[in-house]
Amino acid sequence: MLTREQAAERIMVALDYPGTEQAEKLLKQLDGIPCYIKVGLQLFYAAGPSFVARLKERGYRVFLDVKMHDIPNTVRGGANSVTKLGVDMFNVHAAGGVRMMEAALEGADAALAGGAKRPTVIAVTQLTSTSREVLNEEIGIAGSTEEAVIRYAQLAKRAGLAGVVASPLEVRTVKAACGPAFQTVTPGIRPSGTDPGDQSRIMTPREALAQGADYMVIGRPITAAADPRAAIESIMEELIQG
Repeated sequence: MLTREQAAERIMVALDYPGTEQAEKLLKQLDGIPCYIKVGLQLFYAAGPSFVARLKERGYRVFLDVKMHDIPNTVRGGANSVTKLGVDMFNVHAAGGVRMMEAALEGADAALAGGAKRPTVIAVTQLTSTSREVLNEEIGIAGSTEEAVIRYAQLAKRAGLAGVVASPLEVRTVKAACGPAFQTVTPGIRPSGTDPGDQSRIMTPREALAQGADYMVIGRPITAAADPRAAIESIMEELIQG
């Protein structure tokens, strides 16, 4: 059974806001809860590195969800910059290939000489909004979504990355293919009775925990709740009981 603190540490609250005003309001409501904070493209583009720096100054662990996907040299430079920023975790797209993922690690390691702490580097496999129809007919990858996820996870492990972003439906197969220490960060978490939104491969927090998920990215069920603190406390209690 998880402790209250351990339950909170499994939760990554997604600050998917257009600016810092709403983000700061939510952070005040969650004050004292030792959750991870996920900063995605929208907020990072709007608020910039200084907002991440402020989160770190306040003691938060930060997952910078910018999904780097470019030529290896560019990803190496981007990884170096975000490592110097002090983020605890960031991600790249596994679709960029092994060499690109290796370059991300090289960029992160090069920042260590300046005193930076090495972040956890993970890869995106397939977005949780990707159905098999989209995968096969639009992206052009044959087979099931799970098969594509496992192939990308194995490439990420080969590159030396610590884990992947994958839906909770693929956690067990990822662990079976890449080992129990290979981390899984799972979006698509929806507490019972909440709107699935644009996610198509989802589970409840308790179900994801039972699958072996290491971290759970949760946005709107917390951020759009009438009482965000009560919402995250309820999820923590579900994890504790699970």
